[in-house]
Amino acid sequence: MTTGKEDEEMKELAIYIHLPFCVRKCLYCDFVSGPYSEEVQNDYVNQLLKEIDWFFEKEKKKSEFKNEGENGKNKSNGFAITSVFFGGGTPSILPAEKIERILCKLKEHAVFRDPEITIEVNPGTVEESAKGRNSFQKYIAMGINRISIGRQSAREEELKKLGRIHDNNQFKQTFLMAREAGFDNISVDLMYALPGQDFSSFEESLRDTAELNPEHISAYSLIVEEGTPFYDMALDLPDEEEERRMYESVADILSEYGFVQYEISNYSKPGRECRHNIAYWTGKEYVGFGIAAASFFQSERFTNTESMEEYLGAGDYGQLTCLRRETQCLSGEDRMSEFVILGLRMNRGVIDSEFYNKFGHHTEEIFRDPIYVHIKNGLLWKNEKGDIGLTENGRNLGNFVMKDFLI
Repeated sequence: MTTGKEDEEMKELAIYIHLPFCVRKCLYCDFVSGPYSEEVQNDYVNQLLKEIDWFFEKEKKKSEFKNEGENGKNKSNGFAITSVFFGGGTPSILPAEKIERILCKLKEHAVFRDPEITIEVNPGTVEESAKGRNSFQKYIAMGINRISIGRQSAREEELKKLGRIHDNNQFKQTFLMAREAGFDNISVDLMYALPGQDFSSFEESLRDTAELNPEHISAYSLIVEEGTPFYDMALDLPDEEEERRMYESVADILSEYGFVQYEISNYSKPGRECRHNIAYWTGKEYVGFGIAAASFFQSERFTNTESMEEYLGAGDYGQLTCLRRETQCLSGEDRMSEFVILGLRMNRGVIDSEFYNKFGHHTEEIFRDPIYVHIKNGLLWKNEKGDIGLTENGRNLGNFVMKDFLI
């Protein structure tokens, strides 16, 4: 463990771990996930541990080579991990011991700097009496300090239409077990614009969730993606006006319970914003491990193969790199556009001083025309510091506004 100046010189990094295992794939889900045998799960975790080794060993060699060439100047002191997010799939399907192996492997290569460590949990996978309770206690013992529970709806008929494996009672059991185990940072996922849903039923789910007093709520509109079972089904979906009414109601209703909207789809109690996602939205570097995991590192964006067979068959980091399905080296202009577009997702907007520190220009110097066009149309605000953000009307037309910041 390093301290002081050496610790300050470490490169901060957010880590995403993709665990693509689930009991049964939901009808709307387009994530790379599915049911796998215990043997495949074991092989996958072992390969994931190798991938972590390969990545950090490669970076260590690169740093040593650079330092030798520069006679030790600008020496790098490694990495400081500020957040870890276990996503899926349903990470809680794996035994807690396997999750701990992954965390221990990360600690072999990097310092943990007061990290937010989140694991996604689905009701129906952890509620089995003592087994579920012990899993939550083990999570806390290994340093996991945030739980994200997928509820989606409080209505049984809506859960069935979504193909969820849990019912409302199982969700509440899971939530209470997490609290009793000691978790004081719980997030709950909800969806709206569901088949057969109207404003009244969505409000019921929203209020029922808020009354449980979680620290964070994410509320997402259902998007019917090609390749999912929903795509080929005749769905009774709310119309556009009803969907917009649902979205616009979330901030007002949740404010009654002490929640503050900080991003287009995310609401939290003060100080309980998801630090991992904020790293994405503010242009921080992150590395994903596992199939289909995305990374943004050293101005390069890349995504691992979606094939389990290809992933498990990779014998070294070079082979894994060749299997990536997307690799893009971002130019300075690309990075500026992305910084603004992601920043506009947050209610705080794009902070001009942060943009200047990163790119050496003020936001208005690069994006003067789209800024003033959308201010005139009432879709953007701008303050005396030069920060910009979406107005309430702008959030309803976010994609329309954001496309104008592509250079």
